[in-house]
Amino acid sequence: MALLHLYAQLAKSEGFQVEAVTINHGLRPAAVEEAALVASFCATHEIPHETLAWDDWDKSGNLMAAARTARYRLIAGWAAKRGIDGVVLAHTRDDLAENFLMRLARKSGTDGLATMDIRFERHGVQWARPLTRQSRADLRDYLQRHDVAWAEDPTNDDDAFERTHARQALKELAPLGITTDVLASVSGSMRRASDALRQYTRIESRRYIVQDQADLVLRLGLTGPLPAEIKRRLWAAAIQWVNGADHPPRQAAFLDVIQRLTSDGTTTVGGCQITRKGDDWRVTRELRAVQETVGLTHDIWDRRWRLDGPHAPDLQVRPLGEGITECPDWRDTGFPRTSLIATPAIWHDATLVAAPTAGLANGWTAQIVADFHSSAFAH
Repeated sequence: MALLHLYAQLAKSEGFQVEAVTINHGLRPAAVEEAALVASFCATHEIPHETLAWDDWDKSGNLMAAARTARYRLIAGWAAKRGIDGVVLAHTRDDLAENFLMRLARKSGTDGLATMDIRFERHGVQWARPLTRQSRADLRDYLQRHDVAWAEDPTNDDDAFERTHARQALKELAPLGITTDVLASVSGSMRRASDALRQYTRIESRRYIVQDQADLVLRLGLTGPLPAEIKRRLWAAAIQWVNGADHPPRQAAFLDVIQRLTSDGTTTVGGCQITRKGDDWRVTRELRAVQETVGLTHDIWDRRWRLDGPHAPDLQVRPLGEGITECPDWRDTGFPRTSLIATPAIWHDATLVAAPTAGLANGWTAQIVADFHSSAFAH
């Protein structure tokens, strides 16, 4: 409510349009009244407002994480529909401190302990958090000064949620001088350190990682001049780029890869197959991870591939798999068989129409939508 009131005032003085959206997660009956409170305020101030319902949760996994993911998705969809390319969020200094404690409990490294991004892009929308230097108490004071009503979310005091424990812990830590301000400051320092490590990793990636179409070849060896943390980050970036995931694999997963591949051989991690030959480690997509990935020819397949050719509605894109036996020239491509079988092919029912990466073009091309070095370290 404080953010909404603030931007309503800014919109008048600066001459821009502001709109508001409320997400009703359907978890508390009182949420209907809370959404109505926002709608009433918006009507009074002539602000377009819409309430969206989250109604597709399958009741599995972490509730808070699922709700957060749904919020971004729903808000981004609303923004796209309204022609809005920027959204502001009301995270405060308290949120920064609580996040730090929760990440600390999960043994997070520098990136995990870094403060939230003040500006970031997600789902094609630019997001900003303009209130991270203010506390919740500051916002309540602001609302009282401007005579604006607000609602307190009772889940903030529910012991079933991790964030509630973090708030309680902050009260206990205060006598030691570990305050919200201190933790917010430390998380800011972690952000600067994380950005520096990201930049160093990006530079070193051009020396040690070669993109070979859809594969990455890491020329790291088991030892070398690179610090262990930079090696870890190179591995994480490589695996995340190849598998197209939103987040890198857990550190233990790919460190275990190095332990297993002490000599030439093959292993898998995070939907990727990793093959070692001497000091070179090839990271490719694992066929099993894309076996059920089916799309139309206009789709971006496996979040990485764009296909172009004689599109038709009765064609599908699926992994090449054993269809490679129908590609007599696949060896001429120079790519390993294990790499090619996980690349996209065009199928008509059970008939292979084209496999452009394996030498069976038939008028089709297949390209990676964003190369590793330009996209893997985007922040």
